[in-house]
Amino acid sequence: MPDPIVARKSPFVQKIKPGSYWWCACGQSKTQPFCDGSHKGTGFAPLKVDFTEEKTVAWCGCKHSKNAPFCDGSHSGLP
Repeated sequence: MPDPIVARKSPFVQKIKPGSYWWCACGQSKTQPFCDGSHKGTGFAPLKVDFTEEKTVAWCGCKHSKNAPFCDGSHSGLP
């Protein structure tokens, strides 16, 4: 499987309300950091995340985090 497309080399920091969210893993979504279905036929699949309370989240924007869907700083090591 190919590497995901780097959407950006920094996290998407957002205040999130309780609910379910689908994080884009392929990097092709036009609604980053969330899935819009652009992954179809790529071998990638979005990652569902459920929150029970409001919080601030740093979503991975580079799509290379070892702690997906959350940023772990992996973007700083990308070319």
